This record gives sequence, structure tokens and C-alpha cells, in this order.
Amino acid sequence: MLLMPCPWCGPRDEPEFQFGGEPATRPIPAAEVSDQRWADYLYLRTNEKGFHRELWCHAGGCGQWFLVERDTVTHVIHRTLKPGEPA
Repeated sequence: MLLMPCPWCGPRDEPEFQFGGEPATRPIPAAEVSDQRWADYLYLRTNEKGFHRELWCHAGGCGQWFLVERDTVTHVIHRTLKPGEPA
């Protein structure tokens, strides 16, 4: 089982967390964004092997969202960051 280090609560078991996907900039203004651009934003991800940044939520705990930097091949978590912390 993967042990996730929540920046607020400390290490917890992975089932307490919900994956939020890759961090992406939301296209704005929403009223002017094409359907294709929305679809790309919602569904297209790079899904690369190796070092990756992901958004996670501690849904079964504090409910906070945070950034995880991990290796998608080995699942080694390099660090977690609170929103707004310098990457």
C-alpha cells in the first residue's frame, strides 16, 4: 500500500486520498472557450512515465488539496506541497 505524506496530517494510507489529475491552467473566459478546448482541458493528459506532478485531495482526512511530486514508475513520492508553496 502507498503511504502518502499529507502536508497537514502527515503520512497516511493511500485509500484516504483522491487523485485529482495533473495540474492544469483552467481556460478562461469560460463563455468564450470552444468545446474542443474544454474537452482537451478535461480529458487529455500527458500520462508520462517518470517524474510527475499531480493534484491529490486528502478526502478521508483533512479534505485539503495539495501537489504531489512522484515517480509514476516506482511510485516513490519525492515531496508534497501545500497550494501556493514554491515548486
